[in-house]
Amino acid sequence: MRAAGLCTASSLASVGFLRFLGLSWSWSLAAALSIYVGTGGWRFLRIIFKTALRDLFGLSVLISVRYELRRHQRARHTIPYVFQKVANRQPQKVALVDAVSGKQWTFQQLDEYSNAVANLFLQLGFGSGDVVAMFLEGRPEFVGLWLGLAKAGVEAALLNVNLRLEPLTFCLSTSGAKALIFGGELAAAISEVSVQLGKNLVKFCSGDFGPEGVTPDTHLLDPMLSEASTAPPMQMPPKGMDDRLFYIYTSGTTGMPKAAIVVHSRYYRIAAFGHHAYRMKPSDIIYNCLPLYHSAGNIMGVGQCLLYGLTVVIRKKFSASRFWDDCIKYNCTVVQYIGEICRYLLKQPVRPAENQHHVRLAVGNGLRPAIWEEFTCRFGVQQIGEFYGATECNCSIANLDGKVGACGFNSRILPNVYPIRLVKVNEDTMELLRDTQGLCIPCKPGEPGLLVGQINQQDPLRRFDGYVSESATNKKIAYNVFRKGDSAYLSGDVLVMDELGYMYFRDRSGDTFRWRGENVSTTEVEGVLSRVLGQTDVAVYGVDVPGVEGKAGMAAIADPHATLNPNALYQELQRVLPPYARPIFLRLLPQVDTTGTFKIQKTRLQREGFDLHQTSDRLFFLDLKQGKYIPMDENVYTAICTGAFSL
Repeated sequence: MRAAGLCTASSLASVGFLRFLGLSWSWSLAAALSIYVGTGGWRFLRIIFKTALRDLFGLSVLISVRYELRRHQRARHTIPYVFQKVANRQPQKVALVDAVSGKQWTFQQLDEYSNAVANLFLQLGFGSGDVVAMFLEGRPEFVGLWLGLAKAGVEAALLNVNLRLEPLTFCLSTSGAKALIFGGELAAAISEVSVQLGKNLVKFCSGDFGPEGVTPDTHLLDPMLSEASTAPPMQMPPKGMDDRLFYIYTSGTTGMPKAAIVVHSRYYRIAAFGHHAYRMKPSDIIYNCLPLYHSAGNIMGVGQCLLYGLTVVIRKKFSASRFWDDCIKYNCTVVQYIGEICRYLLKQPVRPAENQHHVRLAVGNGLRPAIWEEFTCRFGVQQIGEFYGATECNCSIANLDGKVGACGFNSRILPNVYPIRLVKVNEDTMELLRDTQGLCIPCKPGEPGLLVGQINQQDPLRRFDGYVSESATNKKIAYNVFRKGDSAYLSGDVLVMDELGYMYFRDRSGDTFRWRGENVSTTEVEGVLSRVLGQTDVAVYGVDVPGVEGKAGMAAIADPHATLNPNALYQELQRVLPPYARPIFLRLLPQVDTTGTFKIQKTRLQREGFDLHQTSDRLFFLDLKQGKYIPMDENVYTAICTGAFSL
């Protein structure tokens, strides 16, 4: 907005000069306005005209969230305290619904269950600051468990249910957990790593388990909870809004998943922004088929229940065929999505149920512009609440007015109200580019850049709590970004902003890409592949596939003697990698390019992707129907590009 400032300055100067010459105020102002418009000020006036209402609403949301947070912060309230007030106000209202079983939990039942959890773990000797890992599928008990642990001052580490073997033991060990609560449905996964977990980790099994049973040292949690007191715990933990609530694991860019710290104020902030930004009402019923070990499902979704008293319907796994039937059955008015969900729904045959629901709002991220309007028109959803954010970030943005394709905005009129920026980076190395003063260079409208958010630990909207790993936290912080001596959070994502301030997601930078709603760490997959193949050089990266959200995984593997058997490799990958992390494409080449310091070079490989015409290397595609890799030829390549294969 520098040009607008120059136009304003010249206009004000002209007013003074004309008044000095004796012209009346009316003539002086008219002349100054003409000068302002003639020198380019009309562009700024156009921006004001088109964005003023949007920005004013955004400012009102910001003020509402800040006011609520400050009030709770001063009173040293916590998420369990806020929930307690909601439950006391409406004890018989339905809080959570299990879409699979149809079981309904009232606010009183959720309160009493979480009280039982708190009293049991306090009785067992757990206390403030202790960590208990949770490894179970999404259902009301999941919410009651971490909420109950929080009432006891215990911090839950929420594990991705797709983790197996080494990644699972890594996440458990790095969390510092004294105990593990796992669902009976995941007993086999725990049995696989029982030896590595050691004898000091106390294990509790929640729910029914299969015929394989559980390890002998496992305690059955449900009978223990049935005997615990459902009264509020006598001893309240000395915690406030700035203290830790739980940990959510994100895919790191340096290897295994990282435990992101979620403090009480961050939980409140994310849920509150969603609530106010999309004008949710107490009568709304939210359909939530997203994983509860991620922030979208557990904070943006469940947070509406805990903080604002809405009913949330939980389905542990997304089902395209059941989606609209569930919405009708439970009278849902709001649904949550990730981009892939929208695409899967559009792939379903047209049926009456998709227009017999009462859904007015879909909240989520990753909806591709190409299918945005098709989704709203076909299913009659009035508003898309697209947003951008990560569990740990301080620069979340939201699309408040339904601008197609935008994931949010930053005001062009008052850009400093919410101090986030797009800054220039080296596209190959993602290194920040700086000016002669050593500060980062802001991007102009239309220029892609890295999204950063200024850090202020005293402000609950701008604080960055980082990860359990201090080194991982430090890698996400840059200094001297906006001005000398400041610090900013590095999102790792490239966005682009248009003239009106709307922002559009461009790419996930660094060593992470998104596939099937999950963030995939390329270095983690590289480590697994290299180990399986006897420490062979491997480069893993994401590639674009026409008409598909996210990036599909591709692995370039050094195979100088052409001896690698792709399908023998796939059999092994099924054991050691979750489905979303298994490479869709393989490229077998004589050697993988490295730098002088032996870092894998991926830029050329990413650019060439799976294009059969840009390489003579052997290419393979994972045919999910056949469950094996098939060689790439012209027919296969054409089928992938035209969407004939299911990905």
